Amino acid sequence: MTPAPGAVPPPPGGYRTPVRYGGFPETPAETTTRLRPVRPRQRWRTATAAACVVLGLGLIGGAVTGAWLTGDSSAETTGNPYTAARGAWHSVPVDTLFPRTLQGKGAGPGGTHRTWTRIAVAADGTCKDGLDPLLLTTLRSVGCERLVRATYTDATRSAVTTVGLVFTEADAPSMQALRARFTEQKLGARKDLMPRTYAPEGTPAASFGDRQRASWTVNPLTEIPVVVLAVSGFADGRTVADPQPAPDAMASGATTDIAQAGLGHEAKGIADRVERGLRTHVAELTEQPG
Repeated sequence: MTPAPGAVPPPPGGYRTPVRYGGFPETPAETTTRLRPVRPRQRWRTATAAACVVLGLGLIGGAVTGAWLTGDSSAETTGNPYTAARGAWHSVPVDTLFPRTLQGKGAGPGGTHRTWTRIAVAADGTCKDGLDPLLLTTLRSVGCERLVRATYTDATRSAVTTVGLVFTEADAPSMQALRARFTEQKLGARKDLMPRTYAPEGTPAASFGDRQRASWTVNPLTEIPVVVLAVSGFADGRTVADPQPAPDAMASGATTDIAQAGLGHEAKGIADRVERGLRTHVAELTEQPG
């Protein structure tokens, strides 16, 4: 996987080598072993080998038949977006999950353009390490396979945003139920369900903590087993007394400092583009050859 800056908090005054997750190990150098001379095959060995072949074919045939009867389609997972997406946290390069630069054409207030630069990538971890307890409890019904996060800043470096992907253990009905719950109970607007920030030292997001959270979005997907979340704040580390969910901060006529600074647009715009990138990659993985 392509290295990403700021994967773990660097020591003051310098950066450490970023943690990489999901990378493939380098292929070891090929080694060649001198082959031994082949001795003439004896008849009893030939008979034994033939018997083994027959037995092996019988076992394989039985396994295939059993899989057909039980509906086991483990060998046909290529076209399943849930299967493809569930393992994306360790199989997709970090620069694909979280591109170094995101372009937000028309993503700012009034349709202005935005450009976001990645400043840090967290090592993959459990949801317990990266989510507040109440949000963790809310997502318990779908299970947490892994959580990956990255932090971006805008072109003026006045805003910072942490975006995350929760890869769940759920099937489609469970993800649909979670999405319905978020919609019906308006869970996405609850301040006690805000995502946590990722703020490594030595970066523009170093002072981006819980009290600096200004606007956020939490979006359970239904086509793939992933929950997309993002939280934004001021890069200068100012505390925010009354955070606003992204839809409120983006509403026409909103006059709060959060809205005027476009922090709702920051959270929503970055989350949307990371989500689109993941969807595109999963679609490529599930395309059937031919």
